[in-house]
Formats: sequence, C-alpha cells, structure tokens
Amino acid sequence: MLNRIQRQVARIGLSSTARQVSAAGLTYLIPEKMFRLESGAKEILAKGVTGDVIEFGVALGGSAIVLASLALKYDRRFFGLDVFGMIPPPTSVHDDDKSRDRYEVIKSGRSTGIGGANYYGYEEDLHGKVVKSFEKHGLSVDGRRTSLVKGLFEETWPTIAGNAIAFVHIDCDWYDPVRYCLNAVHPYLSPGGAMLLDDYYDYGGCKTATDEFLREHPDYVVEDGPNLRLRRSR
Repeated sequence: MLNRIQRQVARIGLSSTARQVSAAGLTYLIPEKMFRLESGAKEILAKGVTGDVIEFGVALGGSAIVLASLALKYDRRFFGLDVFGMIPPPTSVHDDDKSRDRYEVIKSGRSTGIGGANYYGYEEDLHGKVVKSFEKHGLSVDGRRTSLVKGLFEETWPTIAGNAIAFVHIDCDWYDPVRYCLNAVHPYLSPGGAMLLDDYYDYGGCKTATDEFLREHPDYVVEDGPNLRLRRSR
C-alpha cells in the first residue's frame, strides 16, 4: 500500500516534508488531499492572510507536521488539537450508518492502522509518539510556536482561542465535532482565510454539519475537491 502511495506522491509533486510523512505512514490523507492541504495553506500564508494555523484531529501527526512546517516558515503559530487516544463516538441523529459502523469496528479493537500497523487510537501514549514524530522532522513542540493540545475540543479550544486564524484543517469525522469546530473557528477566521474539511465526502454527519454552517454563513466561497475548502470572502 505504501509503495503505491509513494508513487502517487511523487507524481503529484508534494514537498519533501509531505513526501516524508506519507512514506513514514503518518497520514491517512491520500496524495490528492495532501496536495490541497499543503498548497492551500501555503497560498494563504504567502498572501499574508493574518493568523495562526490550526488542525482539529491530529491522529498520527502527518498533516500536522506539514502545516506546522509551513506555519514556522511564514512566522505563524501552529496548534494541533486532538484527544490523542480513542476518538469519541458519533452520537448525533445526523451521523450516518457508515459512521456508526466505523466506530463499532474501532471500539471493538478490530481496526488496523496504515499498512497493517497498530491503529493509532489504541496507542498508550499517542501524544508522546506524535511529539517524537515532530522532532524527527525538525519541529520542537514548545507550546509557543508549535503546540499539540490534548483533550476534547470543547474543553481545549476555549483555552487557546482569541487570536486571528488564517488556515484550519478539520479532520474529526462526525457531526458534533465538525459542527463545533466550524462554529468555534468562524469568529476568528480572517478574510481570505480558509477551512479545509477532510471528511465532507466520507461521512454524512460531516456533510450535514458543513451544509448547515454554509446556509447560516453566506460569506464563504466553496471550493470543491476531494477535501472541501471553505474560503472566507469577507
């Protein structure tokens, strides 16, 4: 599996950092999604859109490493938020059967990780493992320029919110966390900034949460693709 992904990564033309995290099995993002994440964040930061870079749903840290590297390059802060353990279940009526079935597999202990490795949610110290992966890629999780914040979003986000945001990656699957993240980020997202939704075409709850948010906030331009991008127009 990884050899196939490595060939796709080389063909698309990702940065060396993105190629390395993909080759190391640190991300579930297919190369096309990784390209949209990396190129989209780079475009926004290079244009000088004000604010930090955020990721909700870090998992093994691959996409977070890419975003944190870009944040440092453009003199921004990076915050990666995750429970760093077993993800909470989908509990909304808006979550589909696919979401519930997927969670049951995870809960039962039958889920496998990338390339047959241990599923990240079963790791005893996932936070520590991700910190080490950051360090291997030259990133110090110092709590100032680069932070990995452990806990439920609704508990951790209020402790760091308040500054402008330029780019956000939302990768948290179910309706409730996606809706929370969209609502939480909106007041701080700078004009020209963007939110990238990883699971819009994968899980029904994510799609419903995003569609509801867009109906309530017409100041976003939808840029379609394998991972949906919402760019704030004003």
